[in-house]
Amino acid sequence: MSNSLARSSLRLFASALLMSVLHASAADIVSDQVTVSGAVKTTLTLKVDDLKAFPADQIASVTVTRRVDDKDTSSTVRGVKLTAVLDRAAFAGTGQNDWKHTVVLATATDGYQVVFSWPELFNSEIGAGTLVVFERDGHALADREGRIALVSSRDLRTGPRSVRWLARLDVRTLKE
Repeated sequence: MSNSLARSSLRLFASALLMSVLHASAADIVSDQVTVSGAVKTTLTLKVDDLKAFPADQIASVTVTRRVDDKDTSSTVRGVKLTAVLDRAAFAGTGQNDWKHTVVLATATDGYQVVFSWPELFNSEIGAGTLVVFERDGHALADREGRIALVSSRDLRTGPRSVRWLARLDVRTLKE
């Protein structure tokens, strides 16, 4: 085999290997369940069907604007209020004021994390507009968002605390 043919074959093999690794990584990153753990009475693992089964008054739809291909695009997302998910897991604080020092850490499968304080979720408009999302414009979320995501629709800028590929909600009480 000539050197140029060998190099071409090696390049083709390397490209195919890279594409299979990238495809596997993309498939691995898509979330299909979210686990709620930490300072809760009941650890939960919820799939899309579990979220859809929440009572209707705990499910909401919001219109969000996001930037796609350098254009602002509005869409409607539907999901369970984060406060309803946390209520189902039930806060396990032991002290009377533990809730005042508690945070919820939302983590994606790719490691991206955002934080909400318990008081802001349960004592402000932020909580009313923060959803564990399973649908966009009447359809299941695409792979680019995972089957489950999180949107904080009442933030002035929704992007920084939106979590695609949501995998975990960890409730932590901070002690001095």
